[in-house]
Amino acid sequence: MGTKIYSAAERYKYILDVLHQQGSASVVYLSEQLKVSPVTIRKDLTLLEEKKLLYRTHGSAILINPYINDRHVNEKEKLYTEEKRQIGICAAQLITPNDSILIASGTTIHAFAREIKVKEHLTVITAALNVTNVLAKSKDIDIIQLGGFVRNSSLSVVGSYAEKMLENFSCSKLFIGVDGIDLDYGLTTTNVMEAQLNQMMMKASQKTIVLADSSKFGRRGFGKICDLDNIEQIITDSNIPPKILEALKEKGIEVTIANTPDNSH
Repeated sequence: MGTKIYSAAERYKYILDVLHQQGSASVVYLSEQLKVSPVTIRKDLTLLEEKKLLYRTHGSAILINPYINDRHVNEKEKLYTEEKRQIGICAAQLITPNDSILIASGTTIHAFAREIKVKEHLTVITAALNVTNVLAKSKDIDIIQLGGFVRNSSLSVVGSYAEKMLENFSCSKLFIGVDGIDLDYGLTTTNVMEAQLNQMMMKASQKTIVLADSSKFGRRGFGKICDLDNIEQIITDSNIPPKILEALKEKGIEVTIANTPDNSH
């Protein structure tokens, strides 16, 4: 029996199918499967990358560009709205009576703020102006708004003033949004100053809870916040890739899947 020879079109289809199933594939693996040289595979990957169908990394290919650009909050608000709402509902249930919590910034965090229903009394420290705007409507919530340089794209403050204020507080929980969660690289955001403030927030709280829809997995922002070992819990939606879910649990991270009745985007 002769070895099947794949046409270029068949190779492209095979490569993309593998990436859709596995998320990534090495040049070596693809050349072995398709019985062609690594040079041929690299040329295929270059062509598919030019068509924006995949993104090349060292010796392999992945489906999406892992580096996210800093987009405006209004643009991000429109993405995965139902997932973010369900994650917010789930996170709000973790607040206890007379709690003192820290709330970072981001669109999932904004969705969380809208779901907070106070049982008795709540103290909130936040960097996000839109979170303050939502929570200020409740007379049972005391809000400490961090001050500093306002980032237009995220409607939140960053910088040394905000960091200095955090030195005076200790909270039970930090609810944080991220731009990327990578198993090797950890948690990231697109802004270095925001990453620094997030690090200070983590120091000022006993537990870090990450709110992130499933599109954030396998991505990296420019500013690293921390390794995955530094967080206790992630709340996400049911589209989290099973391999990533398994890996997070092996690291001892509590993963909560929010109830998302409709998984289609």
